[in-house]
Amino acid sequence: MTSSTTQPTSNPATQDSDFLRACRGEATSRVPVWFMRQAGRSLPEYRRLREGVAMLDSCFRPDLVVEITLQPVRRHDVDAAIFFSDIVVPLKAIGIDLDIVPGTGPVVAEPIGRREQLERLRPLEDGDVEPIAAAVGELVAELGPTPLIGFAGAPFTLASYLVEGGPSRDHRLTKQLMHSDPVLWHELLGRLAVVAREFLRVQVEAGASAVQLFDSWAGTLSLADYTEFVAPHSRTVLEGVAGLGVPRIHFGVGTGELLGTMGEVGADVVGVDWRVPLDEAAQRIGPDRAVQGNLDPTTLFAPTDVVHAHAARIIEQGRAARGHVFNLGHGVLPETDPDALTRLVEFVHGYELD
Repeated sequence: MTSSTTQPTSNPATQDSDFLRACRGEATSRVPVWFMRQAGRSLPEYRRLREGVAMLDSCFRPDLVVEITLQPVRRHDVDAAIFFSDIVVPLKAIGIDLDIVPGTGPVVAEPIGRREQLERLRPLEDGDVEPIAAAVGELVAELGPTPLIGFAGAPFTLASYLVEGGPSRDHRLTKQLMHSDPVLWHELLGRLAVVAREFLRVQVEAGASAVQLFDSWAGTLSLADYTEFVAPHSRTVLEGVAGLGVPRIHFGVGTGELLGTMGEVGADVVGVDWRVPLDEAAQRIGPDRAVQGNLDPTTLFAPTDVVHAHAARIIEQGRAARGHVFNLGHGVLPETDPDALTRLVEFVHGYELD
């Protein structure tokens, strides 16, 4: 099949990797696999390295970013590395007063709810994230033919943190603003789209071979609200990096009803959580895009034969799509046994495609 993206010049060594071939809908020698939140979380070596270092501080230290990103590649032999960072890093970089509180998540000191507060959301400049670019460059040199995935938080998810002031169960304040002042809402997401787009651009120009846009909270929306209030801004991000020639992955949790529209906003690959079988997801997304997913992260706590049976079913279902990158349906849970991930990678790599 032909690719929907041009060839990037940043890291040509990765272009024949199974991961990028799957993203482009081309034949692969084996099913490629990586895991969301593989950089850290469940790894004891990660916890030792992070001891005494705040999350956001670690994201701006190239030495830590490089080592943490490489740890799961060494341990699990995954087909791609995911850049160690956090979706709120570009917001911190432009001066938003926030912190990542252990056990809670991102907490914003002064939530946004008025138009005059939008001035705090200035465009991201290269100098704001020099440590990020430096870390990407070092990683590309270390990884060689293994692709590095850059990422950013989608405008809706970033907006939800800024409006709510932190994580929310019902996103009441977010939806209240969205419906009561749509003009302000679109101005807010428009600014966040520019920030997210530039954050992805910095990573690609430093050498990342693919990007993923995380819309963690999009699944709280109806299809109508997603289409009207969110999709145009995600499109700004994804179409804004189309000319960089790297595959663009779009992922959200609980987004089964949104999959078709999520694919239409500019993704080459649509991530699918565990709630929708991949063959059904491929029908919703359409024939022009690959899929990524979608083992339930909790399945990794089952016996190995059960995990492998679930993985085999997912691989078979993934054949219905243009291309398939094996992944979990969400991030690795902190309590996961790292050896279970290693065994899963070995199983996926050894699965006979013919």
